[in-house]
Amino acid sequence: MAFGWLNARHAADAGSALADEYAPVAAGRRPTSGHSSTSRDPGAALQELLRRAEREMHALRLNVYQKARFANAFKWRLLENGVGQQLADEVTAHLLLHLSAQSGATSRPAETPPALAPVNPAGTGTVRTLVGQGDQYMASGAYEEAIRSYESMLTLDPRNAVVLNSLGAALIKLGRYKEAEPHFRRSLRIRPNSADALGNLGSLLRWRGLQGASEQTLRRSLRLKAGDADVRSSLGMTLLGMGRTNEASAQFEKALKISARHPGALLGMGQIAKTEGRFDQAAVLFQRVLDTDPKVPSALAQLASLRRMTVTDGAWLQRAEALAASTLSPLEESDLRFAIGKYYDDVRDYDRAFQNYRRANELQKAVADNYDGAARTRLVDDLIGTYTRAALSTPQPGGSTSARPVFIVGMMRSGTSLAEQIIASHPAVHGAGELAFWSEMARKHETIIRRNLPDEPLRAKLASEYLAVLDTRSFHARHVVDKAPVNFENLGLILTVFPNARVIHMRRDPMDTCLSCYFQQFSAALNFTLELTDLAHYYREYQRLMAHWRAALPAGSMLELPYSQLVADQERWTRRMLEFLELDWDPRCLDFHQTQRSVVTASAWQVRQKIYAHSVERWRHYIKYLGALRGLEDPES
Repeated sequence: MAFGWLNARHAADAGSALADEYAPVAAGRRPTSGHSSTSRDPGAALQELLRRAEREMHALRLNVYQKARFANAFKWRLLENGVGQQLADEVTAHLLLHLSAQSGATSRPAETPPALAPVNPAGTGTVRTLVGQGDQYMASGAYEEAIRSYESMLTLDPRNAVVLNSLGAALIKLGRYKEAEPHFRRSLRIRPNSADALGNLGSLLRWRGLQGASEQTLRRSLRLKAGDADVRSSLGMTLLGMGRTNEASAQFEKALKISARHPGALLGMGQIAKTEGRFDQAAVLFQRVLDTDPKVPSALAQLASLRRMTVTDGAWLQRAEALAASTLSPLEESDLRFAIGKYYDDVRDYDRAFQNYRRANELQKAVADNYDGAARTRLVDDLIGTYTRAALSTPQPGGSTSARPVFIVGMMRSGTSLAEQIIASHPAVHGAGELAFWSEMARKHETIIRRNLPDEPLRAKLASEYLAVLDTRSFHARHVVDKAPVNFENLGLILTVFPNARVIHMRRDPMDTCLSCYFQQFSAALNFTLELTDLAHYYREYQRLMAHWRAALPAGSMLELPYSQLVADQERWTRRMLEFLELDWDPRCLDFHQTQRSVVTASAWQVRQKIYAHSVERWRHYIKYLGALRGLEDPES
């Protein structure tokens, strides 16, 4: 038969036709195709089949996808024609290997194919050879070809855990993150103790914003392969994202003992230095990464976060734009686009700044789920309906009378880090950063607490566990500040458990807040920040819920703190905060920028500067791009 017409659409038909010719001999019957030269011995028949395929397909260059389609159809037609499963797998493996060898063929015919080997389809050297081809594609950066190659391997052996993991890794290289995760999970169902698949899945979960699941998965990987510097570095990044800087540092140090110039570990140590205000040391560490590998996008991007950029940083810009234009994964390019956007914003080239921020957010969508506005509205409806003023004004047994917890809430980028830094400069206060406790409890007990107040045993359990968390941050401080902005969702639950807790609500101009969110590289879990229309919807639901809390929370439990007034009259509002927390005045709160503490947020640099007002009404520079945010306003401002 002729194969000159073979393409992706017709490959399956060609595979079926070739199987129809070979199947009778393989099944021990006389062929009916008229090819009298076809031997009745299956091994000899395979040799003849491959020679014919080579002669007739010699001039055709099949891509790997076409080969996979061809081989899959060939195998299933053999099975339909009564050929046994083992023989069908083995013959198909030989055929696919032969076709793969033809990828680089010249005018010289290939060597005569080997004789049919003993059958062991799932572990044959043939399959391993084909896997090796995919690995070669991966090593050379030919990720599309690697994906097709691995997919063709799974045609022969669908339960090959190694290939499933490799396919997931190749998909990640092309930014197809959502497609990669099921392959890692399938690989682990087949081989639960695969350290490599666990490491890959753990990193992917972090990129998706699932920090808790990422930590668990990466720790499982390390129990199996403790000497893996890549996984240790990945775990360090996950812990850093959770605000656990000491634990993160320990992982990075272990990774560096395994590999002294490990880029990921050096990058992580640089980020820790940044959170602690050691900006010069952070710059040295980021530069060490680039000295080891000049094409690490995150290291180059991090350099821009350590200070305000100027036009004298043209060399950095040229390098960043060249790297961003090269072949990078979406998340790698996104790192650089956010940094380039910051550069242009710093030098007041607002059009180029917005273009880069918009590109960065589009790239982030590769790993984020779509924002579900309807689900958000339902959540706010449920919280308003459950945590009513009447319910919150009734004493609830099982809660705690402790006044240690202080919560700073509001929209992201509303000034929560600034307020925390000011308060944490008081010797009686410890700033714990953004604790995930209440968000995790809200998810864990969602079916109970979304439509009902927690019962007495659950309140007692939550109170005990949260106080224990605060003790791990500071055992002696009179107040411990939890500044997770998203706790604005959980105020009803929190005040039910801690009726004496104090809440500071940061309020900033809606346009400035939403624009700053759009310009910030958040976790993929905050998917509403990737589109201005989604930001506008989220903000309106936030306003609706906060209006409810103003009316429903016990009197005196919440202080409203306007960002613009804080930066205009720092001392007045600092005194208001300290009085609200029943703390004596301390002048160190005015020199908050000198306070030495870890700040694991996007504001790590800003909170170590003297207070400034140039971010007020920043949105006016970008007014022509902000149509989706028109109409947002703070009715209390």
